[in-house]
Amino acid sequence: MNAYLILVVLITLSAGFAYINHRFIRMPFVIGLFFLSTVLSLLIISSRWWDITHYMQIRAILSKVELSRVIMDIMLGFLLFAGSLHTKWDSIKSQLKPITLFAVMGVALSTILIGATLFYTANAFGVTLGLLHCLIFGALISPTDPIAVLGILTKANVSKKIESTIVGESLFNDGVGVVIFIALLETLKLGNSEIDFAHFGVLFLQEAIGGLIFGLALGFCLHYLLKSIDNYETEVLLTAAFVMAGYAVSNYMHLSGALAMVVMGLLVGNYKREKSMSDKTQEYVHKFWELVDVILNAVLFISIAFILVVIEFESVYFLLGVVSVVIVLASRIIVIFLPKLLLPKVVDFTGNEAKIIVWGGLRGGLSIALVLSLPESPARNVLVFITYSCVVFSIMIQGLTVGKVARILSRKQN
Repeated sequence: MNAYLILVVLITLSAGFAYINHRFIRMPFVIGLFFLSTVLSLLIISSRWWDITHYMQIRAILSKVELSRVIMDIMLGFLLFAGSLHTKWDSIKSQLKPITLFAVMGVALSTILIGATLFYTANAFGVTLGLLHCLIFGALISPTDPIAVLGILTKANVSKKIESTIVGESLFNDGVGVVIFIALLETLKLGNSEIDFAHFGVLFLQEAIGGLIFGLALGFCLHYLLKSIDNYETEVLLTAAFVMAGYAVSNYMHLSGALAMVVMGLLVGNYKREKSMSDKTQEYVHKFWELVDVILNAVLFISIAFILVVIEFESVYFLLGVVSVVIVLASRIIVIFLPKLLLPKVVDFTGNEAKIIVWGGLRGGLSIALVLSLPESPARNVLVFITYSCVVFSIMIQGLTVGKVARILSRKQN
Protein backbone atom coordinates (compact mmCIF):
# COMPACT_ATOMS: atom_id res chain seq x y z
CA MET A 1 0.00 0.00 0.00
CA ASN A 2 1.52 3.33 -1.06
CA ALA A 3 1.53 6.58 0.90
CA TYR A 4 -1.47 8.00 -0.96
CA LEU A 5 -3.68 4.99 -0.21
CA ILE A 6 -2.66 5.10 3.46
CA LEU A 7 -3.65 8.77 3.54
CA VAL A 8 -6.97 7.93 1.85
CA VAL A 9 -7.70 5.31 4.53
CA LEU A 10 -6.75 7.65 7.40
CA ILE A 11 -8.79 10.60 6.11
CA THR A 12 -11.78 8.35 5.37
CA LEU A 13 -11.63 6.80 8.83
CA SER A 14 -11.22 10.26 10.38
CA ALA A 15 -14.32 11.56 8.61
CA GLY A 16 -16.37 8.46 9.38
CA PHE A 17 -15.35 8.31 13.04
CA ALA A 18 -15.87 12.06 13.44
CA TYR A 19 -19.42 11.71 12.11
CA ILE A 20 -20.21 8.71 14.34
CA ASN A 21 -18.77 10.48 17.37
CA HIS A 22 -20.63 13.75 16.73
CA ARG A 23 -23.91 12.02 15.80
CA PHE A 24 -24.06 9.30 18.45
CA ILE A 25 -21.26 9.19 21.04
CA ARG A 26 -20.60 12.92 21.58
CA MET A 27 -17.18 12.60 23.18
CA PRO A 28 -14.69 15.48 22.75
CA PHE A 29 -13.42 15.38 19.15
CA VAL A 30 -9.96 13.81 19.46
CA ILE A 31 -10.98 11.57 22.38
CA GLY A 32 -13.90 10.21 20.35
CA LEU A 33 -11.64 9.50 17.39
CA PHE A 34 -9.07 7.80 19.60
CA PHE A 35 -11.77 5.70 21.28
CA LEU A 36 -13.31 4.50 18.01
CA SER A 37 -9.86 3.81 16.53
CA THR A 38 -8.92 1.77 19.59
CA VAL A 39 -12.11 -0.28 19.22
CA LEU A 40 -11.24 -0.91 15.56
CA SER A 41 -7.67 -1.89 16.57
CA LEU A 42 -9.02 -4.40 19.09
CA LEU A 43 -11.29 -5.87 16.41
CA ILE A 44 -8.27 -6.23 14.11
CA ILE A 45 -6.29 -7.92 16.89
CA SER A 46 -9.17 -10.31 17.58
CA SER A 47 -9.16 -11.32 13.90
CA ARG A 48 -5.97 -13.30 14.52
CA TRP A 49 -8.25 -16.02 15.94
CA TRP A 50 -10.87 -15.99 13.16
CA ASP A 51 -9.17 -14.44 10.07
CA ILE A 52 -5.42 -14.87 10.45
CA THR A 53 -4.67 -14.14 6.77
CA HIS A 54 -6.11 -10.63 6.75
CA TYR A 55 -4.78 -9.95 10.24
CA MET A 56 -1.23 -10.67 9.10
CA GLN A 57 -1.69 -8.52 5.99
CA ILE A 58 -2.94 -5.54 8.02
CA ARG A 59 -0.19 -5.99 10.59
CA ALA A 60 2.46 -6.10 7.87
CA ILE A 61 1.16 -2.86 6.36
CA LEU A 62 1.03 -1.05 9.72
CA SER A 63 4.51 -2.25 10.71
CA LYS A 64 5.96 -0.69 7.56
CA VAL A 65 4.43 2.73 8.22
CA GLU A 66 7.08 4.88 9.90
CA LEU A 67 4.64 6.73 12.14
CA SER A 68 7.34 8.33 14.27
CA ARG A 69 8.92 10.01 11.23
CA VAL A 70 5.55 11.19 9.94
CA ILE A 71 4.71 12.77 13.31
CA MET A 72 8.16 14.18 14.05
CA ASP A 73 9.13 15.32 10.54
CA ILE A 74 5.75 16.51 9.25
CA MET A 75 2.90 16.79 11.73
CA LEU A 76 4.67 18.25 14.77
CA GLY A 77 5.77 21.48 13.09
CA PHE A 78 2.28 22.17 11.72
CA LEU A 79 0.55 21.34 15.00
CA LEU A 80 2.84 23.46 17.17
CA PHE A 81 2.67 26.45 14.83
CA ALA A 82 -1.13 26.21 14.63
CA GLY A 83 -1.44 25.95 18.41
CA SER A 84 0.86 28.88 19.12
CA LEU A 85 -0.65 31.04 16.34
CA HIS A 86 -4.02 30.95 18.11
CA THR A 87 -2.54 31.55 21.57
CA LYS A 88 -2.77 35.04 23.03
CA TRP A 89 0.64 36.22 24.23
CA ASP A 90 -0.88 38.48 26.91
CA SER A 91 -2.46 35.52 28.68
CA ILE A 92 0.79 33.52 28.54
CA LYS A 93 2.88 36.53 29.60
CA SER A 94 0.87 36.89 32.81
CA GLN A 95 1.88 33.33 33.77
CA LEU A 96 5.31 33.27 32.14
CA LYS A 97 7.24 32.49 35.33
CA PRO A 98 5.34 29.34 36.33
CA ILE A 99 5.11 28.28 32.67
CA THR A 100 8.89 28.55 32.29
CA LEU A 101 9.43 26.73 35.58
CA PHE A 102 7.12 23.86 34.63
CA ALA A 103 8.29 23.64 31.01
CA VAL A 104 12.04 23.63 31.72
CA MET A 105 12.81 22.60 35.29
CA GLY A 106 9.59 20.59 35.51
CA VAL A 107 10.42 18.44 32.48
CA ALA A 108 14.00 17.92 33.67
CA LEU A 109 12.87 16.95 37.20
CA SER A 110 10.10 14.74 35.83
CA THR A 111 12.58 12.95 33.54
CA ILE A 112 14.81 12.10 36.51
CA LEU A 113 11.97 11.07 38.84
CA ILE A 114 10.21 8.87 36.29
CA GLY A 115 13.44 7.38 34.97
CA ALA A 116 14.88 6.46 38.37
CA THR A 117 11.59 5.06 39.70
CA LEU A 118 10.95 3.01 36.56
CA PHE A 119 14.50 1.61 36.67
CA TYR A 120 14.07 0.10 40.14
CA THR A 121 10.44 -0.92 39.56
CA ALA A 122 11.05 -2.69 36.24
CA ASN A 123 14.00 -4.65 37.57
CA ALA A 124 11.94 -5.61 40.64
CA PHE A 125 9.38 -7.11 38.23
CA GLY A 126 12.10 -9.01 36.39
CA VAL A 127 12.02 -6.74 33.33
CA THR A 128 15.54 -5.71 32.32
CA LEU A 129 15.73 -1.99 31.56
CA GLY A 130 18.91 0.06 31.72
CA LEU A 131 18.93 3.40 33.52
CA LEU A 132 19.51 5.26 30.25
CA HIS A 133 16.45 3.66 28.65
CA CYS A 134 14.41 4.57 31.74
CA LEU A 135 15.58 8.19 31.58
CA ILE A 136 14.67 8.26 27.89
CA PHE A 137 11.17 7.11 28.84
CA GLY A 138 11.06 9.89 31.44
CA ALA A 139 12.00 12.45 28.80
CA LEU A 140 9.45 11.30 26.21
CA ILE A 141 6.52 10.95 28.61
CA SER A 142 7.10 14.18 30.57
CA PRO A 143 5.89 16.73 27.95
CA THR A 144 2.16 17.43 28.21
CA ASP A 145 -0.17 17.73 25.23
CA PRO A 146 -2.81 20.50 25.11
CA ILE A 147 -4.69 19.16 22.08
CA ALA A 148 -7.26 16.94 23.77
CA VAL A 149 -7.94 19.16 26.78
CA LEU A 150 -8.28 22.78 25.59
CA GLY A 151 -11.88 22.53 24.43
CA ILE A 152 -12.85 20.67 27.59
CA LEU A 153 -11.27 23.28 29.86
CA THR A 154 -13.09 26.05 28.00
CA LYS A 155 -16.44 24.29 28.52
CA ALA A 156 -15.60 23.73 32.17
CA ASN A 157 -15.21 27.50 32.63
CA VAL A 158 -11.88 27.26 34.42
CA SER A 159 -10.04 30.47 35.09
CA LYS A 160 -7.95 32.01 32.34
CA LYS A 161 -4.95 31.68 34.64
CA ILE A 162 -5.21 27.88 34.69
CA GLU A 163 -5.98 27.61 30.97
CA SER A 164 -3.07 29.90 30.05
CA THR A 165 -0.68 27.93 32.27
CA ILE A 166 -1.63 24.56 30.78
CA VAL A 167 -1.50 25.89 27.20
CA GLY A 168 1.79 27.74 27.66
CA GLU A 169 3.44 24.85 29.48
CA SER A 170 2.34 22.40 26.79
CA LEU A 171 3.62 24.55 23.94
CA PHE A 172 7.08 24.98 25.41
CA ASN A 173 7.63 21.69 27.22
CA ASP A 174 7.16 19.78 23.95
CA GLY A 175 10.31 21.46 22.66
CA VAL A 176 12.22 21.00 25.92
CA GLY A 177 11.20 17.35 26.15
CA VAL A 178 12.33 16.68 22.58
CA VAL A 179 15.71 18.33 23.26
CA ILE A 180 16.32 16.22 26.39
CA PHE A 181 15.17 13.10 24.56
CA ILE A 182 17.53 13.75 21.62
CA ALA A 183 20.46 14.38 23.95
CA LEU A 184 19.82 11.13 25.84
CA LEU A 185 19.25 9.19 22.61
CA GLU A 186 22.57 10.44 21.21
CA THR A 187 24.28 9.14 24.35
CA LEU A 188 22.55 5.78 23.87
CA LYS A 189 23.62 5.55 20.22
CA LEU A 190 27.23 6.30 21.20
CA GLY A 191 27.12 3.18 23.35
CA ASN A 192 27.95 5.00 26.57
CA SER A 193 26.65 3.42 29.76
CA GLU A 194 27.03 6.74 31.57
CA ILE A 195 25.78 10.17 30.54
CA ASP A 196 28.42 12.60 29.27
CA PHE A 197 27.07 15.74 30.94
CA ALA A 198 29.37 18.07 28.99
CA HIS A 199 28.18 16.65 25.65
CA PHE A 200 24.60 16.62 26.94
CA GLY A 201 24.80 20.28 27.99
CA VAL A 202 26.28 21.47 24.69
CA LEU A 203 23.67 19.58 22.68
CA PHE A 204 20.86 20.91 24.90
CA LEU A 205 22.01 24.51 24.49
CA GLN A 206 22.46 24.11 20.75
CA GLU A 207 18.99 22.63 20.28
CA ALA A 208 17.10 24.84 22.75
CA ILE A 209 18.76 28.26 22.46
CA GLY A 210 19.39 27.80 18.74
CA GLY A 211 15.76 26.83 18.19
CA LEU A 212 14.47 29.88 20.08
CA ILE A 213 16.73 32.29 18.17
CA PHE A 214 15.93 30.69 14.80
CA GLY A 215 12.21 30.84 15.60
CA LEU A 216 12.49 34.56 16.36
CA ALA A 217 14.34 35.17 13.09
CA LEU A 218 11.72 33.25 11.12
CA GLY A 219 8.90 35.05 12.90
CA PHE A 220 10.21 38.54 12.21
CA CYS A 221 11.00 37.67 8.61
CA LEU A 222 7.49 36.30 8.05
CA HIS A 223 5.98 39.31 9.85
CA TYR A 224 7.66 41.79 7.51
CA LEU A 225 6.79 39.78 4.41
CA LEU A 226 3.12 39.69 5.45
CA LYS A 227 3.25 43.39 6.25
CA SER A 228 4.59 44.26 2.78
CA ILE A 229 1.56 42.89 0.89
CA ASP A 230 -2.20 42.61 1.23
CA ASN A 231 -3.29 39.45 -0.53
CA TYR A 232 -4.72 36.73 1.67
CA GLU A 233 -4.02 33.87 -0.74
CA THR A 234 -0.32 34.72 -0.87
CA GLU A 235 -0.12 35.34 2.86
CA VAL A 236 -1.69 31.99 3.73
CA LEU A 237 0.76 30.32 1.37
CA LEU A 238 3.67 32.17 2.99
CA THR A 239 2.73 30.90 6.46
CA ALA A 240 2.60 27.31 5.17
CA ALA A 241 5.94 27.70 3.38
CA PHE A 242 7.67 29.14 6.45
CA VAL A 243 6.42 26.29 8.63
CA MET A 244 7.51 23.58 6.20
CA ALA A 245 10.86 25.09 5.22
CA GLY A 246 11.63 26.47 8.68
CA TYR A 247 10.98 23.15 10.41
CA ALA A 248 13.05 21.24 7.84
CA VAL A 249 15.98 23.66 8.12
CA SER A 250 15.82 23.55 11.94
CA ASN A 251 16.16 19.78 11.93
CA TYR A 252 18.97 19.93 9.35
CA MET A 253 20.89 22.43 11.49
CA HIS A 254 20.28 20.35 14.65
CA LEU A 255 18.14 23.07 16.22
CA SER A 256 14.86 22.44 18.00
CA GLY A 257 12.24 22.73 15.26
CA ALA A 258 9.53 22.37 17.91
CA LEU A 259 10.68 25.46 19.83
CA ALA A 260 11.26 27.37 16.58
CA MET A 261 7.66 26.75 15.43
CA VAL A 262 6.22 27.76 18.82
CA VAL A 263 8.16 31.03 18.87
CA MET A 264 7.35 31.81 15.22
CA GLY A 265 3.65 31.12 15.77
CA LEU A 266 3.47 33.27 18.89
CA LEU A 267 5.26 36.14 17.16
CA VAL A 268 3.19 36.07 13.95
CA GLY A 269 -0.06 35.68 15.87
CA ASN A 270 0.60 38.47 18.37
CA TYR A 271 3.30 40.97 17.32
CA LYS A 272 1.65 43.97 15.64
CA ARG A 273 -0.79 41.62 13.97
CA GLU A 274 -3.08 44.45 12.87
CA LYS A 275 -0.23 46.03 10.91
CA SER A 276 1.04 42.83 9.29
CA MET A 277 -2.35 41.40 8.27
CA SER A 278 -5.66 42.95 7.29
CA ASP A 279 -8.85 41.74 8.98
CA LYS A 280 -9.67 39.62 5.93
CA THR A 281 -6.19 38.06 5.88
CA GLN A 282 -6.31 37.35 9.62
CA GLU A 283 -9.63 35.56 9.15
CA TYR A 284 -8.33 33.39 6.31
CA VAL A 285 -4.99 32.64 7.98
CA HIS A 286 -6.65 31.60 11.23
CA LYS A 287 -9.34 29.53 9.49
CA PHE A 288 -6.71 27.80 7.36
CA TRP A 289 -4.60 26.83 10.36
CA GLU A 290 -7.65 25.80 12.37
CA LEU A 291 -8.57 23.41 9.55
CA VAL A 292 -4.99 22.08 9.31
CA ASP A 293 -5.01 21.59 13.08
CA VAL A 294 -8.29 19.64 13.04
CA ILE A 295 -7.33 17.38 10.11
CA LEU A 296 -3.85 16.56 11.42
CA ASN A 297 -5.13 15.90 14.93
CA ALA A 298 -7.76 13.54 13.54
CA VAL A 299 -5.12 11.63 11.56
CA LEU A 300 -2.70 11.71 14.51
CA PHE A 301 -5.03 10.23 17.11
CA ILE A 302 -6.33 7.56 14.74
CA SER A 303 -2.74 6.60 13.90
CA ILE A 304 -1.82 6.37 17.58
CA ALA A 305 -4.62 3.90 18.25
CA PHE A 306 -3.40 1.58 15.48
CA ILE A 307 -0.05 1.21 17.26
CA LEU A 308 -1.88 -1.34 19.41
CA VAL A 309 -1.93 -3.77 16.47
CA VAL A 310 1.86 -3.91 16.07
CA ILE A 311 2.97 -3.75 19.71
CA GLU A 312 4.90 -6.81 20.90
CA PHE A 313 4.20 -7.51 24.56
CA GLU A 314 4.37 -10.02 27.36
CA SER A 315 1.91 -10.44 30.22
CA VAL A 316 4.20 -8.73 32.74
CA TYR A 317 4.12 -5.58 30.59
CA PHE A 318 0.47 -5.01 31.59
CA LEU A 319 1.42 -4.73 35.25
CA LEU A 320 4.38 -2.52 34.39
CA GLY A 321 2.07 -0.35 32.27
CA VAL A 322 -0.27 0.21 35.23
CA VAL A 323 2.65 1.01 37.52
CA SER A 324 4.05 3.41 34.90
CA VAL A 325 0.76 5.33 34.86
CA VAL A 326 1.01 5.73 38.65
CA ILE A 327 4.66 6.80 38.39
CA VAL A 328 3.87 9.44 35.75
CA LEU A 329 0.95 10.83 37.78
CA ALA A 330 3.03 10.93 40.97
CA SER A 331 5.79 12.74 39.12
CA ARG A 332 3.28 15.26 37.77
CA ILE A 333 2.05 15.95 41.30
CA ILE A 334 5.60 16.56 42.55
CA VAL A 335 6.50 18.78 39.56
CA ILE A 336 3.47 21.03 40.18
CA PHE A 337 3.27 21.07 43.97
CA LEU A 338 7.00 21.23 44.81
CA PRO A 339 7.52 24.65 43.15
CA LYS A 340 4.25 25.78 44.72
CA LEU A 341 5.63 24.96 48.17
CA LEU A 342 9.17 26.24 47.57
CA LEU A 343 8.36 29.31 45.44
CA PRO A 344 4.83 30.42 46.40
CA LYS A 345 5.33 33.93 44.97
CA VAL A 346 6.34 32.54 41.57
CA VAL A 347 3.83 29.69 41.44
CA ASP A 348 0.82 31.57 42.73
CA PHE A 349 -1.88 28.90 42.57
CA THR A 350 -4.35 27.68 45.15
CA GLY A 351 -4.36 24.01 46.03
CA ASN A 352 -7.42 23.32 43.87
CA GLU A 353 -5.95 25.22 40.91
CA ALA A 354 -2.77 23.14 41.18
CA LYS A 355 -4.87 19.95 41.21
CA ILE A 356 -6.58 20.98 37.96
CA ILE A 357 -3.18 21.66 36.37
CA VAL A 358 -1.98 18.23 37.53
CA TRP A 359 -4.98 16.40 36.07
CA GLY A 360 -4.97 18.54 32.92
CA GLY A 361 -1.43 17.52 31.98
CA LEU A 362 -2.30 15.03 29.23
CA ARG A 363 0.15 12.94 27.22
CA GLY A 364 -0.40 12.36 23.52
CA GLY A 365 1.06 11.89 20.06
CA LEU A 366 4.51 13.33 20.75
CA SER A 367 5.27 10.64 23.33
CA ILE A 368 4.24 7.89 20.90
CA ALA A 369 6.33 9.40 18.09
CA LEU A 370 9.42 9.65 20.29
CA VAL A 371 9.24 6.11 21.63
CA LEU A 372 8.74 4.68 18.13
CA SER A 373 11.90 6.47 16.99
CA LEU A 374 14.05 4.39 19.35
CA PRO A 375 16.38 1.81 17.78
CA GLU A 376 15.13 -1.79 17.78
CA SER A 377 15.88 -3.63 21.03
CA PRO A 378 14.04 -5.64 23.71
CA ALA A 379 13.94 -2.47 25.83
CA ARG A 380 12.16 -0.62 23.01
CA ASN A 381 9.28 -3.13 23.06
CA VAL A 382 8.81 -2.54 26.79
CA LEU A 383 8.94 1.25 26.44
CA VAL A 384 6.49 1.26 23.51
CA PHE A 385 3.94 -0.70 25.54
CA ILE A 386 4.17 1.35 28.73
CA THR A 387 4.16 4.61 26.75
CA TYR A 388 1.00 3.49 24.97
CA SER A 389 -0.51 2.56 28.36
CA CYS A 390 0.20 6.04 29.74
CA VAL A 391 -1.21 7.75 26.64
CA VAL A 392 -4.41 5.62 26.71
CA PHE A 393 -4.97 6.44 30.39
CA SER A 394 -4.21 10.10 29.79
CA ILE A 395 -6.56 10.52 26.83
CA MET A 396 -9.42 8.22 27.84
CA ILE A 397 -9.48 8.73 31.63
CA GLN A 398 -7.97 12.15 32.30
CA GLY A 399 -9.29 13.62 29.05
CA LEU A 400 -12.87 12.53 29.74
CA THR A 401 -12.86 13.59 33.40
CA VAL A 402 -10.78 16.76 33.46
CA GLY A 403 -13.86 18.89 32.75
CA LYS A 404 -15.75 17.40 35.69
CA VAL A 405 -12.71 17.65 37.95
CA ALA A 406 -12.24 21.29 36.96
CA ARG A 407 -15.91 22.14 37.61
CA ILE A 408 -15.91 20.42 41.02
CA LEU A 409 -12.67 22.02 42.17
CA SER A 410 -13.68 25.42 40.76
CA ARG A 411 -16.93 25.30 42.75
CA LYS A 412 -15.01 24.42 45.89
CA GLN A 413 -12.69 27.33 45.16
CA ASN A 414 -15.64 29.71 45.01
